[in-house]
Amino acid sequence: MSMKTYELTPGAMTLSDLRMLYRSPMQVALASAAWADVAAARRVVTDVIRDGDVVYGVNTGFGRLAQTRIDSGQLAELQRNLVHSHATGVGPLLDDDTVRLIMVMKINALAQGYSGVRREVIEGLIAMVNNGLYPAIPAKGSVGASGDLAPLAHMSLPLIGSGQVRLEGQLMDSSAAFQTAGLEPLTLEVKEGLGLLNGTQVSTALALKGLFDAECNANAAFAAGSMTVEAALGSRVPFDPRIHAIRGHWGQIEAARIYRSLLTDSEIAHSHADCDRVQDPYSLRCQPQVMGACLEQMHNAAATLVVEANAVSDNPLVFVGDGGILSGGNFHAEPVAMAADNLALAIAEIGALSERRMALLVDSALSQLPPFLVEDAGLNSGFMIAQVTAAALASENKALAHPASVDSLPTSANQEDHVSMATFAGRRLGDMNDNTRYILAVELLAAAQGIDLRRPLRSNPLIETAHAAIRRVAAAWDKDRYFQPDLEAVAGLIRSQPIGDWVEPLMERRP
Repeated sequence: MSMKTYELTPGAMTLSDLRMLYRSPMQVALASAAWADVAAARRVVTDVIRDGDVVYGVNTGFGRLAQTRIDSGQLAELQRNLVHSHATGVGPLLDDDTVRLIMVMKINALAQGYSGVRREVIEGLIAMVNNGLYPAIPAKGSVGASGDLAPLAHMSLPLIGSGQVRLEGQLMDSSAAFQTAGLEPLTLEVKEGLGLLNGTQVSTALALKGLFDAECNANAAFAAGSMTVEAALGSRVPFDPRIHAIRGHWGQIEAARIYRSLLTDSEIAHSHADCDRVQDPYSLRCQPQVMGACLEQMHNAAATLVVEANAVSDNPLVFVGDGGILSGGNFHAEPVAMAADNLALAIAEIGALSERRMALLVDSALSQLPPFLVEDAGLNSGFMIAQVTAAALASENKALAHPASVDSLPTSANQEDHVSMATFAGRRLGDMNDNTRYILAVELLAAAQGIDLRRPLRSNPLIETAHAAIRRVAAAWDKDRYFQPDLEAVAGLIRSQPIGDWVEPLMERRP
């Protein structure tokens, strides 16, 4: 089966491009105009060697060893030593989708003509992506400055015939995998090891993965929240556009619009049109305010991450116009760390609000439904402990939401005395999204059960579509049974976005 080809124009990747590259394997082709810039930057580097100049990262040691000049006859050995010595990652391996995104962003950075690497290095990375050779990158071991050194070293090992890759899900030595694909490893030349290892691509890929998973969860939260309003006989009034227009936050306005689209008229709504309830609890009434704030945090993070995905973040940088090679700090991933921290807030709050809605449903005094959403309560516990699970996960997310960017521990003998912790900031979003996904699964099951308990009354077509999607994978609850498989089934459903996609377009728009 042939794969789609993505033509990469350096520095011009969009959020849609990044999402597409993360979600499915594809062939990558570099826009032909980029090669001239790559060649011009390489000439600047070779001129430095020819002229005998001393330039950091070209013919010196690294980090605290930057004052050590390396003899020209040892520069190739220096590149290999750099990659091997920096490959110190530990822990579980990053998934192939994340690794593919890392590699494409590294290609994007190197191809802009500021890194001074040869064409062969970029072509080697492209060939690995196109042949599905994904380096084995341990998840832990980077502090997000000076770039993602350890994980990017693991990414680079196969290029020089070392390390391991996954091919069609199988872990194997890179040499065997290259032979299978008909590829040859490279001998890195001056400046190329540092060009590969310096950069924020791992932190950025992890944060983007967190964003994309949060988009799925936010879509599910809109569906779950609307179903809970219906099951709990909640009011539609709090979603009136006039309320949100006079506050002015675009995220809140959009969230209210999404809820209105889901909460059109229904038999269930008509059944309590003349009820004496004055106001709903905040978890129902304030959904546009909370989810709107989450949308804005996600949008702001997305904007930062798109800039970073297109950034040249290695060091030193080659400027062709004046032949200068400048040493700076673009590898410091503080923007990524702060974006990931803000995503963490949104992910935690999406889950926290969902848990509160679900807790409302199982409380018969608030929902006017049977206790714990089951007949013969007492003999049956129903959703009692499912709510405990949701509470446990929401509480865990509170601890994980603590900002990583305020942490710093000096490295490299205090040469790198302030670091971003962006890699952890992005990586912990995976655990948080998993927690929130399960919280939402609990709520979706509870809301579907609540709607079942309102029968024979029907909801509107969109809510009934969502209900039917849940019932295809998890039956109604008439008495206690083994609960966990239903949670897994609905959590899987959330990933597939069964009834709509409201969030992704909002991440692309300008408020």
